[in-house]
Amino acid sequence: MSEIGRLLGSGKEAEVYEHGTLALKLYRPGRPKAPAFREAANLAIAEALGLPVPKIHVTGDYHGRWGLLMERAPETSLADEMMPEPLLSAIEQMAELHRRLHHEPGTGLPSLKSRLSAHIRRAEHLPHVLRDRLLADLAHLPEGDRLCHFDFHPWNILGTTGNLMVIDWLDACSGNPAADVCRTYLLLRRALPSMAEAYVVTYAKVSEITPKKIFAWLPVIAAARLAEGVPEEEEELLHLSALAPANG
Repeated sequence: MSEIGRLLGSGKEAEVYEHGTLALKLYRPGRPKAPAFREAANLAIAEALGLPVPKIHVTGDYHGRWGLLMERAPETSLADEMMPEPLLSAIEQMAELHRRLHHEPGTGLPSLKSRLSAHIRRAEHLPHVLRDRLLADLAHLPEGDRLCHFDFHPWNILGTTGNLMVIDWLDACSGNPAADVCRTYLLLRRALPSMAEAYVVTYAKVSEITPKKIFAWLPVIAAARLAEGVPEEEEELLHLSALAPANG
């Protein structure tokens, strides 16, 4: 590979750089190769379904860091249209795009419910009694076989109206769309609190899924988030995990 250019974006797991006309996503030093190859495979699945995602060119090692060379996405995000207050039109765009993803099958992707179960078991600060209850609740929540992004938020939607691209597909899975929307709600509660409930209501209007069915997933989604190790969210996540589950 040739030399990388300027930094385009940075997150908890990786950094994205210019690489000629393409983009090079490099996972943090010390990260194993599996995430890079898993994200590449997930992107290939989404691309084959005709979804608006960056096209993968190469997956490999770059000076000791694993990464993906891919089509460069626009540098503006849908979040730019939601500051300081989210516009209804932007929320509606996001909900329609989310529903479009959920229209596709999750064939070839890992199980969403299996991932939630594994994360709940790994969440260190969950009391044992609560953990057991959450695992039982999860077992009774409805199965699903739709494509779920599981990190769907405005900063992962790049571009402008009519030319949007969804990035960061590492966590893509196969499951129930209501769970995927609930995960988005949880992420928005902290990042854009004024938008969180509005997003659920808007998604419900463009789909056949009611807000009640979406919020039925909230305790298990919150408990699974604990395993991701975000200290500033821990108190709120424990509170949400202990809520009585809604009857979806």
